[in-house]
Amino acid sequence: MISNFHTEVNVPDFGWKTGYRQSTMFMGSCFTENIGNKMVAFKYPVDLNPFGILYNPVSIAHGLRFLLQNKKFIINDLINHDGLYHSFYHHGRFSSPDAEKALMEMNHRIETSSLFLQKAGFLFLSFGTAWVYEYKPTGQTVSNCHKITNKEFKRFRLTPGEIVEEYRQILPEIWKINPDLKVIFTVSPIRHWKDGAIENQRSKATLLLSIDNIIRGFGEERCNYFPSYEIMIDELRDYRYYDEDMIHLSSSAVNHIWKIFQNALIEDECQNISKKVQKLTSALNHKPYNMFTQEHLQFLRESFIKAQQLQGKFPYLNLTNEINLLSDRISTIADKNKPDELSQV
Repeated sequence: MISNFHTEVNVPDFGWKTGYRQSTMFMGSCFTENIGNKMVAFKYPVDLNPFGILYNPVSIAHGLRFLLQNKKFIINDLINHDGLYHSFYHHGRFSSPDAEKALMEMNHRIETSSLFLQKAGFLFLSFGTAWVYEYKPTGQTVSNCHKITNKEFKRFRLTPGEIVEEYRQILPEIWKINPDLKVIFTVSPIRHWKDGAIENQRSKATLLLSIDNIIRGFGEERCNYFPSYEIMIDELRDYRYYDEDMIHLSSSAVNHIWKIFQNALIEDECQNISKKVQKLTSALNHKPYNMFTQEHLQFLRESFIKAQQLQGKFPYLNLTNEINLLSDRISTIADKNKPDELSQV
């Protein structure tokens, strides 16, 4: 008898899959970026965290509502702290010492992501924690405290009922403008260790119960759950699958979950195309010892032809940047050498 050395988590049969012909929006915790960046690397049409990383369900709901409203942030929506202008609804990556620059980036992203959401095929939401911070002067639930002193905030844990109510309101609003959108929830497997081991588990349990109630309410025809939390906790229950801080996921863990995600939610044909895209991006990332050689020029030319052929065969792929980059590199090398030694592209 052959023994199994790990438990395997059953993944739902979703009944629908995404790919290159459908666009996917990712919003939520840093785990969202682990999977979202995989799709970006394979050139899938993706909009990843238009407000930056968001950890709690209420902040994610706020972001979705702003996209529906196509909200325009103004100077009064910002707070100045430590020489930077911040938005309590955005991650620190949007903060800037220049208020106008911060507003321009926030509003441009909302405008483009608002249009993206209206046509997206999938919305992937990753909840990280049920703990939230409420800014006392305004009473708003913040997405990021931006290192402002804790005494300015009220900290509490959301109840499953509060989370469910948020999504009972916001999801029908989204489906009004995009009736075919499929919503996939997950709970981030990354522990919020600052909450303590017990409170982290209570928080994750709150999120799991909330998502279950949301899906039961709307039905699996419209939304479902991807078990990333369970895969990490039950299938990869070993510290070798964690980063050095013993909290975040190692690249091996991310790759393992990505493979399961890919098989469950991405069309088979698109997975085969992504392998060709990976070869192309590897060619672009290749750094030769000496770029001004005949061999490297030939390598670039072959890659350029393959990129054009791939784009021609699958017109829904967007390889414009890659083709332009290869063309520029070929021209640079050709210009560096004598015309009679190297022909033009």
